[in-house]
Amino acid sequence: MSGHPARGPGVSGVIALLRRLGPASLFARLSLILLAGLAAAQFLSAYLTIEERNDASMGAMIDYVEADLRTAVALIDRLPRAERALWLPRLARGGYRFSSDAGLAGPPVRSPYSLRLLASATRALAPGYALSAHAVEGGPERFQVHVRLSDGQPLTVDFRPRRGLPLSARLPYLLAGQLALVALACWLAVRLAIKPLLTLADAADSLGPDLRPVRMPEQGPSEVVRAARAFNAMQRRIAAYVDERLRILAAISHDLQTPITRMRLRVDLMEESAQQQRLIDDLQQLEDLARQGIGYARAMHGVLEAARAIDPDDLLDAIALDYRDSGADVAFTRRSGAPVITRPGALRRIVTNLVDNGIKYAGQAEIVMERCGGAVITIRVLDRGPGIPEAALEAVFEPFYRLESSRSRDTGGTGLGLAIARQLALTLAGTLTLHQRPGGGLEARLVLRTLEAPGAP
Repeated sequence: MSGHPARGPGVSGVIALLRRLGPASLFARLSLILLAGLAAAQFLSAYLTIEERNDASMGAMIDYVEADLRTAVALIDRLPRAERALWLPRLARGGYRFSSDAGLAGPPVRSPYSLRLLASATRALAPGYALSAHAVEGGPERFQVHVRLSDGQPLTVDFRPRRGLPLSARLPYLLAGQLALVALACWLAVRLAIKPLLTLADAADSLGPDLRPVRMPEQGPSEVVRAARAFNAMQRRIAAYVDERLRILAAISHDLQTPITRMRLRVDLMEESAQQQRLIDDLQQLEDLARQGIGYARAMHGVLEAARAIDPDDLLDAIALDYRDSGADVAFTRRSGAPVITRPGALRRIVTNLVDNGIKYAGQAEIVMERCGGAVITIRVLDRGPGIPEAALEAVFEPFYRLESSRSRDTGGTGLGLAIARQLALTLAGTLTLHQRPGGGLEARLVLRTLEAPGAP
């Protein structure tokens, strides 16, 4: 058996409700927790202070009532019966008053506060006078003490005790002002505590697709400085690891071109045969793989071209014309009509890779561009080929990933075209996704946001 008690469904439901209703940001959560805790502490402190003051005033009043009541009843008892009615209002106090009647009947006194006063009245009057006490209507603390004077006349002491001393009218405003100061202090404290996390998040978001480190300021409290140093060191290590691997990839791809070229020359000297054509096809695939490897390395960690204003209609129309001049079935639909700021070389490479895929697997492609907003354009490359299984729409962007079921040896590529296209899309602050088309075929959707300014890095 587990040593931990199981939480009931009610507790789990309350926790789930608090999680749904609670604020999402850490700043708001910490501020709410601190403010609620300090407000509760302030309320408890004020409550205990008022209670302590009331208890102290209660003790002083009980001592005063005992002495005053003894003197007042003794004076009334010595006065002539005809003069007693004149003196009763003079002897009244804020918490009790006298009357020369039998009073009201009622249940026994049970309120703790009233019992303390009754004990004081009993000490003041007994054993000299016969008395009884009853709780009466008019409030939870109201009660009457019935006394029989020495000449037999009844005397009633009607107690209407006040629970504690009256509060100052300024107290709510003072408490509200104190709570406002506490809230301001909480806001400043949480803001200072959260600021390093926001700086860390900004530095992490600024780490672009080229993986060039963005240095986080190493300043502030010792814990923040340590975290900043660790983060900066981690960025440098990641950049170094990626640089090393991409250099290896680029070097291997580059060095492969020399033996491929030599083998190509030797194959060309062979007698024409079916075997020669197979070797030429294999060498062509090796050459494409080496060239794509270099392109992927450059796209991952190369120097970015400067952004500038271009007319996307002209760029895409020129790409479609180049393909049609070479005999390919590529169409372009104009729907933009406004220039954008982007990196034209990267954009051309992305669209070219997507069109190449459409021609390779469908024999045709269509380029459609739409402006979705003031700074966002969507470029779609459409084809009617065999498409890609839904489960593989994201996996095909991985380097060297190939769909063997839809690619033969003659049409198979290197598995780097889409990986390069997505990497270049990231450098343009865009997104590249694939979607199935109704009726068959594939849609490559490139959503681009205009870069900030010409010449942006």
